[in-house]
Amino acid sequence: VQLQASGGGLVQAGDSLRLSCITSLRTGVMAWFRQAPGKEREFVVGITWSGVSSSYADSVKSRFAISRNNAIKTVYLQMNSLKPEDTAVYYCAARSLGVLTKPATDYKYWGQGTLVTVSS
Repeated sequence: VQLQASGGGLVQAGDSLRLSCITSLRTGVMAWFRQAPGKEREFVVGITWSGVSSSYADSVKSRFAISRNNAIKTVYLQMNSLKPEDTAVYYCAARSLGVLTKPATDYKYWGQGTLVTVSS
């Protein structure tokens, strides 16, 4: 299984950015995690295969939105109203089981990460 994340970059506070993750996985839960310097990797948002269920970290609710296009096996993370504290390497992750969970250890497949830097 391969995951390829892209879309990171340097933006100013208040700007928007959209991350993409292309997966070779035919089904399963997809999620985005992030890791800031000196901090542990944390769950940002996840979505089930059907797209019906999603879960967000409190810190990004109302600002971030996850979506997926199963026809092209791509998951998107739309990030709006970005803050300096959103600065991190963002990773897409996948698990073949259908239950949406938050622990990073539940996800078997990981992309290489894409850096998002938000300047104040």
